[in-house]
Amino acid sequence: MSEFTVRRAVADDSKRLTRLVRGSGAYRGDYAGMVEGYQVGGAYIEHHPVFVAVDPGERVLGFYALVVEDAELDLAFVADSAQGLGIGRLLMEHMTGQARDAGLRAVRVVAHPPAEEFYLRTGAVRTGTVPAAGHVHWDRPELRYELA
Repeated sequence: MSEFTVRRAVADDSKRLTRLVRGSGAYRGDYAGMVEGYQVGGAYIEHHPVFVAVDPGERVLGFYALVVEDAELDLAFVADSAQGLGIGRLLMEHMTGQARDAGLRAVRVVAHPPAEEFYLRTGAVRTGTVPAAGHVHWDRPELRYELA
């Protein structure tokens, strides 16, 4: 994984991150409505710790957003073309380090159902289920990364 680096996202990354979210293969079919029209805005990037994994050419391969005030992982995506390269694991290791540095003892994750196994493999524990509500028509696994 040494050819990949993680850096703080900047507002100019907004369009690239938005394309990554909207193009995610994990959100096709029944889940497509979740990312349709979704935008990762520049103001959001500037307000929250958002970090991107990039290759040597600065191609964004994945990113995450941590909402420190709520101790919650808000967004985590890896480009379909970068699946299986260790990018997701790299990002979760980075995220837990950032969360510890911010003084958090745990980070909550309300996961996209197909991503649950990934979070479990990277150290999260299942804590429950968030029932379907509003525009989300399916139950979602709730997990937590324990940092203490």
